[in-house]
Amino acid sequence: MLRGERVCLRPVTAADVPALAAIRRTPEVRARWRGGEDMVTAVQDDRDEPDSTPFVIDVGRAVAGWIQWSAETEPDYRHASIDIYLDPTLHGQGLGADAVRTLARHIIGEHGHHRLEIDPAVANLAAIRCYSKVGFRPVGILRRNERDSDGSWHDSLLMDLLADELT
Repeated sequence: MLRGERVCLRPVTAADVPALAAIRRTPEVRARWRGGEDMVTAVQDDRDEPDSTPFVIDVGRAVAGWIQWSAETEPDYRHASIDIYLDPTLHGQGLGADAVRTLARHIIGEHGHHRLEIDPAVANLAAIRCYSKVGFRPVGILRRNERDSDGSWHDSLLMDLLADELT
């Protein structure tokens, strides 16, 4: 269990799946985290993904969202990446930044990564502001990086954080 100022990050359990699926069904989250029509199966598939480490974001013992990290282990390119979604009713309260900061401290401190990446949609200004508060900096545009729910492609902003820049 990882504790932030206001959030707790803990392993995902089967009991969390319905609450996470409900968050995934919200239009704001579904636009970024699709997964088909069956959100329960999508959450279970994400939970069982072998190359990532997922956590539930708890706020006051209630499921508030999901955060995960994965690593590039090739020694010459070693880094970690983070993905997150948060219940839209909790946006704008600093909880996302607290969750990202908490996980970043864990990845850097416990796993020895010197560099982290995150890649929000260019149009997701709230996410970009959130990650910037933690210390992530824009480093480039990933053109047509992710497919939208309508089938079109959008650009992502590649942001990174070096261990000594974590705020």
